[in-house]
Amino acid sequence: MNKKIYVVLKEQIDLARPDAEELKRVDKLTEEFVMVLERELKEAGYGAEVFIGGSYAKGTLIRKEQYDVDVFVRFDWKYDSISSMLETILRRLCKTDGYSLEILHGSRDYFKVHVKGYRVYFEVIPVTKIKKPKEERNVTDLSYFHVPYVRRKIKGLQDQVRLAKTFFAAQKVYGAESYIQGFSGYAVECLIIYYRSFVKMLGSFSQMKIGERVVIDIEKKYKKKNDVFFELNESKLQSQIILIDPTYKERNALASLSHETFARVQKAGRDFLKKPRAGFFAAQETNVGALKKLGSKGGREFLHLRISTDKQAGDIAGTKLKKFVRLLNEELNKYFRILREEFEYDEKHSADIYFVLQSRGEIIRIGPPLFMKHHVSAFKKEHMHTYEKNKHVHAVVEVNFTARAYLDVWMKSNEKTAREMGITGMKILLEN
Repeated sequence: MNKKIYVVLKEQIDLARPDAEELKRVDKLTEEFVMVLERELKEAGYGAEVFIGGSYAKGTLIRKEQYDVDVFVRFDWKYDSISSMLETILRRLCKTDGYSLEILHGSRDYFKVHVKGYRVYFEVIPVTKIKKPKEERNVTDLSYFHVPYVRRKIKGLQDQVRLAKTFFAAQKVYGAESYIQGFSGYAVECLIIYYRSFVKMLGSFSQMKIGERVVIDIEKKYKKKNDVFFELNESKLQSQIILIDPTYKERNALASLSHETFARVQKAGRDFLKKPRAGFFAAQETNVGALKKLGSKGGREFLHLRISTDKQAGDIAGTKLKKFVRLLNEELNKYFRILREEFEYDEKHSADIYFVLQSRGEIIRIGPPLFMKHHVSAFKKEHMHTYEKNKHVHAVVEVNFTARAYLDVWMKSNEKTAREMGITGMKILLEN
């Protein structure tokens, strides 16, 4: 290994490992919470059982300002309303034992239980007690199988996982949430189990070609890797890396990974291997100054927008905001080349979007077919420069307006569309 890389990684491992005393505190608080939760579940008579999951259970926890522990409550198959059942139990628990409750909505509602006076919270997730992965009702049901697999396979590789998680988080690609479309904690652990090294993983990523689909089947669930493309549903094959879940062959653990996200981590990986430095592991704010400078060159334009939503903070709000940004992207792309785009979600209810754009100068608009004489006549009246091609009328439209002016008009005329998409506020910010 390159000496510079070794020095940087050694330093980052020390920074990523949780403090021993902090871990002891988390252990104690977790033990106490599970004991109280199990007592409440027993009194309710549901026969539900508790198991600890996530990075904490797998031994791959990284140092944080606030620690979270995944606590799964497994309910019998006969129960359907397990979220409401668990909510009743947690409300009763939080009234008497120094905890506060937060409800999070999703495909199945789950909960955050904050420990008062400590930088620790428990993410309490209701799941169905299943014997085999194929019996899943919700993807969270599969966590029960992930924990023992990772614990068995990850021994000696925990620090490599911590490096990967820290690096991915700094590059804003850590998380399978819809607005990130990146790498879940479980996917990162599986990748390290496969590659055995953070550096080898980055090296492999850097060699993958654009559009190339790579199959990683750690436990050789398929006789031939190409069998994956015939046996898995096409919707599960959209990511560039198809990571077969080692515990469930019908699942791609990286199905949510977008090509945009992979391209971002691929570039960051190449840059790090070329010039290793600690900055790659530290979250960086968007360099607005650099974007402004880029947008001031050669007829380019810099644009800063802020949009907001009243949806639940986290995945739901972030996804709504990101979806609206995609719509803005499509609209701007009609008349401008998008040279740079940065999306900064505040993890609450708003996001800042930065664009560096360049006018297309002129665009070709295709009109109606020539046999539709009335429509052709109207099209020609609407556009100054027209011509006929492939049995259609065409128009040359000059882009003689700025992106700011175009978007200002577009947003005013599309307020209803924005509201329907969950957007409560949108404005173009003036920059000094």
